[in-house]
Amino acid sequence: MSRRPFRSPTGRDDLPVTITHACLREGRGGSPTAVVDEADALRAGRPLTDDERRRVPGLAGTSHAVFLSDGRDPADGSGNEPPVVPVRFFTAEGELPACGHGTVAALAFLAARAGRGEYRGDLRVSGQVVKGRAAREDPTSFDVTFEAGPVHLREPRRSELALLLPALGLPAEVGPEARIATLGRPRLLVPVTGRAALASLSPDADRLAAACDRLGLLGCFAHSPVSASARIAARMFAPSIGVPEDVANVNSSACLAAHLLARHGTPRIDVDLGDALGHPSTVRATARNGSPGSPIDITGAARVGQVRHLPG
Repeated sequence: MSRRPFRSPTGRDDLPVTITHACLREGRGGSPTAVVDEADALRAGRPLTDDERRRVPGLAGTSHAVFLSDGRDPADGSGNEPPVVPVRFFTAEGELPACGHGTVAALAFLAARAGRGEYRGDLRVSGQVVKGRAAREDPTSFDVTFEAGPVHLREPRRSELALLLPALGLPAEVGPEARIATLGRPRLLVPVTGRAALASLSPDADRLAAACDRLGLLGCFAHSPVSASARIAARMFAPSIGVPEDVANVNSSACLAAHLLARHGTPRIDVDLGDALGHPSTVRATARNGSPGSPIDITGAARVGQVRHLPG
């Protein structure tokens, strides 16, 4: 990992933050994610507060930040290696119960620190254990896989669509494929006619944030139809959590995979995201046994990059 200081106006450099690009597409792009080992904050003098955690994405120039606790999870009394590592995720608006591309970034960071060709480890996220693995491709690049949690699906109500679709700039009728999908938090999965229609979307961010807040949704995941090669383009709009558009929304990709598996029997999809933001990203979501209700395995490439030092 190369080191380049990220200096505050006062010149204090206290907190190391590793910028990890999650869900690369053919070695490019990916979602820049700030990864913090909480032990570094303790060495700098004191633990971080949640308000300070919320400041990290803005200071690091990322949409999300991942915080790894030092040492073994107290809930893991087995004494087995590797330990379960507690993980928390933050945006500028606050804590998230889960973050898929943050999970990819966390596993790549831990793999780089372990220094082995293959890393297997468990993360504790919102009280649940997430099992993951990372295979080293070169000194800083990894192929990461983890099992997404259970996805709950339901049809959206007309009243929900009446609030959300105009904010997205979509017509009032979107057909039978729209779903409210919950993985960590609920979000709307909404189909558009194709990649051109997806690229042309320009949501009203304030209106969409207000609608999502009113309905208790994380955001809206607009996607193209599945192609013959099982490739899909998508965009995730989540202004309610301070992310007008997400570079790579892994959990929404897992939600879409669960929906397409249940409705069409599609066993695997590759989801392209981030093109509108200049950060091409790809997420692979695979149903482990190919039947409805099957666990969804997520795979994404990640590169562990520079370490910046933020003011404490």
